[in-house]
Amino acid sequence: MKNILNSSLILAFGLFCAGCTVKKMETLKTNNVKDTNLDIYILMGQSNMAGRGPLTPDDNIIKNEKVLMLTEDLKWVPAKNPIHFDKPGTSAVGPGLSFGLAMQSANKNIEIGLVPTAVGGTSINSWQPKGYDSETKKYPYDDAEKRIIEAMKTGTIKGILWHQGESDSKPEAVAGYLAKLKVLINRVRTLVGNPNLPFIAGELGRYNTSFQTFNTEINKLPSEVPNTAVVSSEGLTDKGDNLHFTSASAITLGQRYAEKMLLLQKK
Repeated sequence: MKNILNSSLILAFGLFCAGCTVKKMETLKTNNVKDTNLDIYILMGQSNMAGRGPLTPDDNIIKNEKVLMLTEDLKWVPAKNPIHFDKPGTSAVGPGLSFGLAMQSANKNIEIGLVPTAVGGTSINSWQPKGYDSETKKYPYDDAEKRIIEAMKTGTIKGILWHQGESDSKPEAVAGYLAKLKVLINRVRTLVGNPNLPFIAGELGRYNTSFQTFNTEINKLPSEVPNTAVVSSEGLTDKGDNLHFTSASAITLGQRYAEKMLLLQKK
C-alpha cells in the first residue's frame, strides 16, 4: 500500500512538473525567447542612440538570432534596425545592433537582449521620474523603467549604454550635467539591484565644435563614478546635418561601446 502511495505521489509530481515546463515553454515561445538567461543591455539617451543613420535593404536582414530586441509592445524578437521606435519614420541605424552583435561574438554561448529606451531630442532633465518631453509627449525615464522591469523577467541587466547631450551642450547646461548624470546612474543601478552595473557614455560628434565643452565634461565621468567609461567619437562623421552620425559611424560607435563594456566586465 505504501509503495502504491509513493508511486502515485511521484506520478502526480511528475505530471505537475511537466505541466509547469509546458506552461513555461509556451510563455517563452510567445515572447520569442529560447531561455530566461539573456544578457540584457539598456540603450538610453537621445537621437544618436536611437539612431538616425539612413536605413538600407541590408538592415532588414537578421544577422544573428542570438541577438534580440524588446519591441514597443514588450516582445523579444531577433534584432534588426531600426532598434528604436521613439519617432516612427525617423528612427534608423544607431549603435545598438552593432554593439549587440559584438557582445555576442565575444561569447557565442550567450543570448543578448537589447532594450531600446532612447528618445530623440530629450534633455537629461527628462530622464528623471515624471520627467516629461513635450515634443514627443513621452516620459522617457518612466517609460524606460517599465521596460527595464519587464526585461528583467527574462534575464540579467548587464550594462547601460548612454548617448545623450546634444540638448544639454550649451555652457550653462554643461555646468550641472555630471551631477544629474550621477543621479541617473545611481537610480538605474538601484532599480536593477546592482551598485556596480557598468555604465558607458558616449562623446558627442567631434565634427561639431560646439560639442567640445560637453565632451570635455563627459570624459570626467570615469574618475568620478566607479565602473563607468566613455567611448570616443574620434574620426566619426555626420550625415550632413552636423548633428547625427552616419550609419557607418553609428555602427563603429556601437563596436566601441562593446570594447569598453568587455573591459569593464573583466574588472
